Amino acid sequence: MPTPLHILLHAPDAEGLQRARMNLVNALRADPSCQVRIIANAAAVAVALDTPHEQADALTHVCPNTLTNLQRECRAPLLLLNEPAVLALARWQTQGWNYIRS
Repeated sequence: MPTPLHILLHAPDAEGLQRARMNLVNALRADPSCQVRIIANAAAVAVALDTPHEQADALTHVCPNTLTNLQRECRAPLLLLNEPAVLALARWQTQGWNYIRS
């Protein structure tokens, strides 16, 4: 059996978040064994906070720096990164996650 895919979908803006959410849904439908994470930063964070997505929110990681800049708090089930998105993206890539900019 092949190793499951590990996909990082980077959403830096509203359009990117919309594409990332659809890519996540499509990837999991096509291959339920794959692991997908959306990493939202910059303009995508406000959209993630204001526009819930039933299938994607529990797999969406939000940049703490952007939250601070927006003076907002993370809402469940969104996940708060414990470091800036740029570091999380780089760290996960060193662990075998495949980066895709949405």
